[in-house]
Amino acid sequence: MAEIAPCITTETPEEYQQAIVRLEPFAERVHIDISDGEFAPRRLLGVEQLYWPANWRVDIHAMVKRPSVYVDQLVLLKPQTIIFHAEAEEDLVPVLQRVKQMGIKAGVALLRSTVPKLVAPSIEAADYVLIFSGDLGHYGGTASLMQLEKVRLVRMIHPNIEVGWDGGASIENVFSLGQGGIDVVNVGGAINRADDPEAVYRKMVTEVNKRSVM
Repeated sequence: MAEIAPCITTETPEEYQQAIVRLEPFAERVHIDISDGEFAPRRLLGVEQLYWPANWRVDIHAMVKRPSVYVDQLVLLKPQTIIFHAEAEEDLVPVLQRVKQMGIKAGVALLRSTVPKLVAPSIEAADYVLIFSGDLGHYGGTASLMQLEKVRLVRMIHPNIEVGWDGGASIENVFSLGQGGIDVVNVGGAINRADDPEAVYRKMVTEVNKRSVM
């Protein structure tokens, strides 16, 4: 079954706490964004300010230029997954190996323009690939479903890897994302801006796991 993971993309401790209160009643797996203000244009909440409910399975998406500066801090938080960008300014493979040595899943995110075969060593070293179709550091963005072709290309490199999606996911397109081979749909604005976020979450869980009538 595919999973729906609400996103938390916040700048201040107050916004972060509000997001946790909003999501805690129903969320099981949560995608938390951090940013250095360089790789992504918006600086988000600092690593030292992160916390979450004990029952959450957390994937941390680190939008940073230099992953090696952040990896030791992040592994101490013991999330389920730590995701760095293939486009970072360092060789990502040693960083991913460091994450895995600590018993944490290592992820690599691919921006729209990134061709999987050009970052194959990082994909081979990872447990998770995030296909990114959003706006760095912000909720929303456009779900360019043409990016689903990357699922096939990624699995040609690493057949059993978990594949996530980030950017523009909605009730209207989440079925297509599931049919396209996405294992984890990370959802920002559609849930966080909803009047009833739990209802949207439940509907998306149903939609992403519907069987095709074809």
